[in-house]
Formats: sequence, C-alpha cells, structure tokens
Amino acid sequence: MYPKVKDINEIGNYPALVKAGGGYVWDEVLEYRVWCHPEDGAEDLENGDDYFYVFAEYNDALEFSKKTKGAEEPIALILQEEYIDEPESGKYIHMKEERLTEWPV
Repeated sequence: MYPKVKDINEIGNYPALVKAGGGYVWDEVLEYRVWCHPEDGAEDLENGDDYFYVFAEYNDALEFSKKTKGAEEPIALILQEEYIDEPESGKYIHMKEERLTEWPV
C-alpha cells in the first residue's frame, strides 16, 4: 500500500538535514524515518539531540514508532527531481532541480 524505497542499499546514507513539509509532486521515496526525541522520553543516544532510525518499509517504521517512547510517527524522505515552489501564497514556480525533503506519509 505504501511506496517501496528507491534503493534499499542506500537507506541510512542520506543527510539528516533536508527540506521539510509537503509538496505537489514527488519522484522517489528514499527511506522512511522515525525521529526520536529524548526530551519526550526517547533513549538519549546523541547527548540530548534528536535522532532518527531509518526503514525500508513504512509498516516496520510505524510498528517501531508505536512501541518506542519519545518517537514520532514515520515520515518519508522524498527525492524530487522537479517540484513546484510556492514562495508566497498563490505564487507558483516550476523548479527543475533535485531536492530532498521529508513528508508526512
């Protein structure tokens, strides 16, 4: 039911800091992520900083997030080869460049 990742051998190799939010088009799901927050009860593995686990399948990510204290619901890391930017409300620009972004599943 949920898209497969583009290359299972590449999950975990993408940068942590990417664009955030939704969008109008997407090309590939690169991985599913579950962010964990020590301030919300997640194990402190990064000296108080947030961190994430990566998954090749959404259902595995969802199961992990439900049983892990301080974890968010899964999000998808998306590769967009083209996208529609909206720098201000109602102003749309067709962008022809790659970007990585995290989206709600």
